[in-house]
Amino acid sequence: MSPTWIVRTARLVLAPVGGADLPDLRAIKGDPRVFAIMLGGVRSPVETAAELADDVASWGRNGFGMWAIREIPTQAFVGITGLEQRPDGRGVALRFALWPEAQGRGLAREAAGAALRFGHQQAGLHRIAAVARENNFGSRMVLGGIGMTECDCFVQQGYRMVLYESVAIRPAPPAAASR
Repeated sequence: MSPTWIVRTARLVLAPVGGADLPDLRAIKGDPRVFAIMLGGVRSPVETAAELADDVASWGRNGFGMWAIREIPTQAFVGITGLEQRPDGRGVALRFALWPEAQGRGLAREAAGAALRFGHQQAGLHRIAAVARENNFGSRMVLGGIGMTECDCFVQQGYRMVLYESVAIRPAPPAAASR
């Protein structure tokens, strides 16, 4: 794991997921309070292990992927965030999921904001998408709060979804020298 992939914020450490995170990932991804509304829904232990293998490979292949979110100073696992290619062709997407006990303290906003900045600044991604159910106001507040803007709506598995995006501002090319 590259040390440049570890992100620190005021209250959190985001580290690329690895084998040591499998018990925490199985717990959070198997909990319907957290993953029932996620794309693909609640995961089995086998599905979680397969996703972990894909996430580890993504870091090596793309230079971005999923992080385990841990609180400073306890190192308690509070959730996941990261960047991954959406299966529906809408591009690289920001994802996050935190334990209900960790919600309401601004940790999702802090972690998702750090992941978004990493995506633009370190991974060099020009556009990053995110999707939330229309009635998932908590996630929508996080996405808007970190500067992502609504750009589209669509229906997925019978639910109205809101598509957000963040587009990195590229510096203007230098002006041509006057002659």
